[in-house]
This record gives sequence, structure tokens and C-alpha cells, in this order.
Amino acid sequence: NFAHSPVAALIAGHLAAACGAEQQPAPESVESVAESAAQAAQTPQESTASFEFTSTDYWDSGITFHVTSPNSGSINLVTITPSGLEIDNTPIEVEADGTVTGAEVADLNADGSPEIYVYVTSAGSGSYGSLVAYGANEKKSLSAISLPDLAPGTPGAEGYQGHDEFAVVENRLVRRVPVSREGDSNSAPTGQTRQLNYRLVAGEAGWLLRLDNVSGS
Repeated sequence: NFAHSPVAALIAGHLAAACGAEQQPAPESVESVAESAAQAAQTPQESTASFEFTSTDYWDSGITFHVTSPNSGSINLVTITPSGLEIDNTPIEVEADGTVTGAEVADLNADGSPEIYVYVTSAGSGSYGSLVAYGANEKKSLSAISLPDLAPGTPGAEGYQGHDEFAVVENRLVRRVPVSREGDSNSAPTGQTRQLNYRLVAGEAGWLLRLDNVSGS
């Protein structure tokens, strides 16, 4: 009986070995391993870049600012170190809701004592903007500068859902925001850009950015 003969057993053994070999994954070649490594190296990795800014003494006031932030998460510590103030040059540390995206020095009220404006953008689809700012008091020490919130019902707040951009333009702090229409998500506003212009005035306990005028829809 051929089915039970030694020859049949030998043939069956060879067939089983062949089938087993087909089921094993083929080893990767050197070229395919290198290609995989190259693709992994080109894959974007999540990273953060710390922020650092040192001002120039544009007005010969003798006062400069050094600003740093780790920009390592959704909440970051902003450190402002002044130099050249007559009384107090102690570094100021403030927690900011977001990452620092820029900084500028200006003298909006033209009193010869500069201010430092640090721009912050929050995490999330809204990318809401905020400000960390300080002004020099007669070149002696620093006081905080406050920026009013764009709360519902306040001038310029209609259709506001974040995406602020700040800049110093001449003697005003300019805030530009896209306007959202009904049905827009805060990540995709479809309206035009609105511009809010602020001037710097003295407040009861520091400095205040007061809304001067609004332009745009």
C-alpha cells in the first residue's frame, strides 16, 4: 500500500516542511530596513521651541528687557528681566495661558519710559490671544499693563472667537481678530478681520490699555 510506504512518508515530510517554510515571514533585506529607518527619521515629531527675546534701547532710556519662556505645554512661565531701572530690576515671573508667540518694546504714551508687550496664544482650536505687559514708571520700576477682555457685549466683541494677532503700530497697540459668522466653528471663522486700537493710559494701580477705536466688520 503506497499510502503507508516509506517513500510516501518521506514525500509527506518534505511537503510539510515546504508548507511550513511558506508560512514564515520573509526576513527583511538590508535595503528595506534602511528604508524604514529613513521614513521614521522623516516623520515629524512633536516638539516645542522655547522663546527668548532681548530688547534694544531704541529711545536711549537706558532700559532694556530680556524675556524667556519654555513654551513646553499649555501653561507656561514667562520671565521678564528688566535692566537699567533706577530702583527695581527684579525679574518678574507670570504664568501664561498658552505659548509665547512674540514680544515688542514700545513707548506708546511717549513719556520716555518704555513698555514691554509679550504676546501669548492659547492651546486649542480657538487660539485665543492674551497679553503679558509691563510699563516703566518714570524709569524707576515696573507696573503691570492690563488689557480689557473681549467679553460678550463689549465694543468689538461681536463674532469674536479667538485667533488674536497683536502688534505695535506707531503709538497704539493693535489687536486684529477674524469675525465669526453664525454657524462658524471657532477654528474656521469666515468673516472679515476686525481691528481694535488701544492707547496706553495711567490706571489706579498700574497701566491700562484703553480701547480707542474699532474698524472692520
